[in-house]
Amino acid sequence: MSTEFPIFQIVDENGVLINEDYKDKITEDLVKKFYYNIVRIRTFDRKAISLQRQGRLGTYAPFEGQEASQVGSALALEKDDWVFPTYRDHGATLTFGAGMARTYLYWNGRVEGCVPEEGKKIFPPAVPIATQIPHAAGAAMAEKRKGTKNAAIAYFGDGATSEGDFHEGLNFASVFKAPVIFFNQNNGFAISVPIKKQMNSKTIAQKALAYDMPGVRVDGNDIFAVYFQTIEGFDRARKGEGPTLIEAMTWRYGAHTTADDPSKYRDQSQSATIRENRDPLLRVERFMKANNFWDEDWVMKVKEETATEVEQAVKDMESYPKPNINDLFDNVFEKPTWTIAKQKEEYFQLIGREA
Repeated sequence: MSTEFPIFQIVDENGVLINEDYKDKITEDLVKKFYYNIVRIRTFDRKAISLQRQGRLGTYAPFEGQEASQVGSALALEKDDWVFPTYRDHGATLTFGAGMARTYLYWNGRVEGCVPEEGKKIFPPAVPIATQIPHAAGAAMAEKRKGTKNAAIAYFGDGATSEGDFHEGLNFASVFKAPVIFFNQNNGFAISVPIKKQMNSKTIAQKALAYDMPGVRVDGNDIFAVYFQTIEGFDRARKGEGPTLIEAMTWRYGAHTTADDPSKYRDQSQSATIRENRDPLLRVERFMKANNFWDEDWVMKVKEETATEVEQAVKDMESYPKPNINDLFDNVFEKPTWTIAKQKEEYFQLIGREA
């Protein structure tokens, strides 16, 4: 671990407050909000994996184990801020207000899943690595030019920091003091490549030095640390002090996607150890019990409510009108080119239908 970028914690693995500076800021309502949102997105995530295994969703990117990073950062956003997610950040977008049924639609291959709820500035999930980072910098620059206090957050994994878009986005944001947080979830692997084989840098946070912006390394399974560090980054951004790079150290229990076998490139026994000792939900539970916030009836109610919400979202997704095949061809260009028209004609001949 770099001595210049120690991992910031507020609550340790045992649920013990170790940073007294934040004691008065941690209320029962806030802790229960943390707990509720982690349970909610974990329930969503597990259901999605089950649906994919049943053939009711397409290939899916799970995030269990990274909930503290996604919930903690998303809860720090204001309602008019921008979110630029990757394909694995639906926990963050759901926390910010994305529709659950729409999110399932995305994983069912539906374009409607890329459309945010009314009034929510959520960019479509970026599948190409790091392309959303310059977009976030640009949106933040635009908000600054308009004179608002709105900010942006870009989510990305450790592999994205090896892409040119990462450096270009940070450079633009730095030069123009854009109000944006670059939020890295470092789970140790860029698909199958361990971080030690990907870069010689000891940390990702230290890359902020090249762009003269604050770089912060946090325990990504400590939702308290993630939340308050993200808020502090946004406070600086809204004051005109520019961007922040946050490296959240975390771990994803399962596969990169449901088409992947992680046992081929990493020791999966680590997941069991981390789940037992560093699980983000378990840490909040331990903190609640240690501080007399734990209410068994309330916890059961949360689990029942989130399970009901997820089941209803699945019903809504599966009862959605079937897609219009014409959309594949008619919405590529304002006026279809002859090549698109030819493809459309040949496709409909193939399936024995008229366009």
